[in-house]
Amino acid sequence: MTDGNAAPGLVPLSLLDRALTPAGVSDAAVLTGVVDRARTAEDLGFHGFWVAEHHAVPGIAGSSPALLAGAVAAATRRIRVGTGGLMVPTHPPFILAEQVSVLSALHPGRLDVGLGASTGFTAAVRRALHQSDDAAAEYDDDVAALVDALGGRSPVTLRPQPAAPAPLLVLTGGSRLPLAARLGLGAVVGGPSVHPPAGAAEGDGRRGPGHPEHTPLARYRQDFRPSPLRERPRVIASVTVAVAPTPEAAQRLALPEVWATALSRSTGSFDPLQPVDALDPDRLTHQQARRVRRQLEMTVHGTPEHVQERLTAIARWTGADELLLTGGVSDPEAGGLSDRLLAGLSIRR
Repeated sequence: MTDGNAAPGLVPLSLLDRALTPAGVSDAAVLTGVVDRARTAEDLGFHGFWVAEHHAVPGIAGSSPALLAGAVAAATRRIRVGTGGLMVPTHPPFILAEQVSVLSALHPGRLDVGLGASTGFTAAVRRALHQSDDAAAEYDDDVAALVDALGGRSPVTLRPQPAAPAPLLVLTGGSRLPLAARLGLGAVVGGPSVHPPAGAAEGDGRRGPGHPEHTPLARYRQDFRPSPLRERPRVIASVTVAVAPTPEAAQRLALPEVWATALSRSTGSFDPLQPVDALDPDRLTHQQARRVRRQLEMTVHGTPEHVQERLTAIARWTGADELLLTGGVSDPEAGGLSDRLLAGLSIRR
């Protein structure tokens, strides 16, 4: 991979580290590991490195993406640094604008700002955040207020003054693409819709005549209104990935996060990642086992050749300008190998 994964014709690859906590590892060690991984990602030639925001989740240490993004940017030299994302319902828009402006001032030209809409996972967390249960309903208006503040249209003066517009991107499964188009923002799209349906897969995921089309993304590009923040639409497809020398090893690498995610939907708690050998399928209910299988299907895992084929199909199906690759692991050595194997892939649309 060339520096920054920017060779002509290649889709840039970036990493999203959600600071998932393996069982028995301290939160402080997890955050230190995120920064160390960012340094390695830069050395491997990844285009960007993103961090996330979660509050009071037992299995996730990352609660403040602005602070963590600042630490990552300070520890690296050229890799782009992103937030995947800043959760808009958790902060006043003007505070978010200040955070973006500070990061942009300290690390000019390196920031990508993903804007999420998630609220606290439980009622107790929402109370601690001073959030109403319907806080996400204000997302569109809050994003517009953030855009106004960064554009100098706030009733009060933003300090520091933005040196240059920071790219803003709406995080969505697809439903908020009209907002991104209307405000002239980029979009980070994740979830089931980024995986091509059977008809698209048969055509190698290519869009255009004779092939299925990702309709929401086509409408986003068609309806996009250029803005001071972005002249053209930009799509980043977010995908959970695990790569290993064999299919069996890749599935073992992916399984702890898949397991924790599937169980969280019935227990209400995303717990620290367990070693794969500690996972007992016989203890799952039928519904939990079905969720584990479904979650595993949505995870791109396998050998480098298999993963390259699937990521190529996703890039072609979505027309992605960039791929944002995530995946928490309980085996740091195997996770490091997965990153190195990912860095060797060449994805073309």
